[in-house]
Amino acid sequence: MERWQKTLSESITSLDELARFVRIDIESLRPVIPRYPLRITRTYLSLIQKKDDPIGRQCIPDQRELEQDDLSIDPLNEKDLTVAPGLIHRYPDRVVLLVSSACPTLCRFCTRKNRMGGEENLINRNSLKSALEYIKTRPSIREVILSGGDPLLLSDDELETILTRLRKIPHLEIVRLHTRAPVTLSDRITDRLCRMLKQYHPIYLNTQFNHPIEITPLSTMACTRLADAGIPLGNQTVLLKGVNDDPEVMKQLMQKLLTIRVRPYYIHQMDLVKGTGHFRTSIQKGLNIMAGLRGYTSGMATPSYVVDLPGGKGKVPFLPDDVKRLENIFYLRNYLGEVVEYPDINE
Repeated sequence: MERWQKTLSESITSLDELARFVRIDIESLRPVIPRYPLRITRTYLSLIQKKDDPIGRQCIPDQRELEQDDLSIDPLNEKDLTVAPGLIHRYPDRVVLLVSSACPTLCRFCTRKNRMGGEENLINRNSLKSALEYIKTRPSIREVILSGGDPLLLSDDELETILTRLRKIPHLEIVRLHTRAPVTLSDRITDRLCRMLKQYHPIYLNTQFNHPIEITPLSTMACTRLADAGIPLGNQTVLLKGVNDDPEVMKQLMQKLLTIRVRPYYIHQMDLVKGTGHFRTSIQKGLNIMAGLRGYTSGMATPSYVVDLPGGKGKVPFLPDDVKRLENIFYLRNYLGEVVEYPDINE
């Protein structure tokens, strides 16, 4: 067993175990776990100061996850966009290949939280062939994104098998990995993994830091190893109420990311996912944060703020002055039911 696998096996998976480290009301949270399981790596657990701090809110179960709402278990319509087991084709030139149904730490705000753990739509030895055949017969597909769950919960050999077969497709140019392992399971980023990935360039990797506290010596070392292997790193932050919905916190995060060679890529508006409504901020809040970044820090530290439209209609980027554009206002009013105003950056 590799070190990272041992670390993963020692993760917190029960409320009774979690209560040894964080003060929680075990009985009030018991109904949550059968529906939305618990897993926190000890690496990530060590960052929690108290239950409702920015780290605790992301990974500790909350009664509000079971509140009745009109949100969707599949707001991005991934089920209808699945063209082969584990293969989602939403944009013309790229596909998402779901290769894992598990994550090192189960984020309470995950877009796929209502569908995690199901094996029927994931790639395995038998179903990988159909996904590859789909890609081979469509020359317009130039990029494959490996996601899940977390693709880095595959072993090096399992991951390399997939990369080898993808690289045999002539028109496929880019392979991208979407993983939170640098943040929540930094042991996974080994020298052996990086040497293996380096053989399959061009490889890009997007991770997810949501708060400056997550940039630690361990996560920094993980990103350093990946960057030293020539892998461009991007970060997709999710805008989360009570975690990072503050212009100064977000500015610190973006600036610190650059110091560890991770380029801020997106700030995501929370998707309309069932069980995550307590994390959701207004779009106005996101626009105010962007107004606090533009002109107040480097352009390299200013990501795009995007709304992923329900129904699988794609991402729409927003800047403060974009709100006056009629097409964006149309999207906001018709798909999200919000009316927003131009933020005053001098407030």
